[in-house]
Amino acid sequence: MLVLTRKVNEALLIEEGTIRVVVLSVQGDQVKLGIEAPREVSIMREEIAQAQTQNQEAAQSVSPDDLASFKPGNPAPSPRSSPKSR
Repeated sequence: MLVLTRKVNEALLIEEGTIRVVVLSVQGDQVKLGIEAPREVSIMREEIAQAQTQNQEAAQSVSPDDLASFKPGNPAPSPRSSPKSR
């Protein structure tokens, strides 16, 4: 991992300058970054990418037999445990 120190309004360049990351502000433990990149470059928060991967893995774990028993109009069983009532 490359670790850099930047001040507000300072930037770093990635991929020969096609991607530019600028520090917009720092407030406490929160840092706001601005990212300039070509439209074809996908930019995603890490937690969203992880959730996407988990969803894809869950979808791939469903067998054709499971889908055959599913009837439209009936709610699909949730893979999550139901919330406990208070």
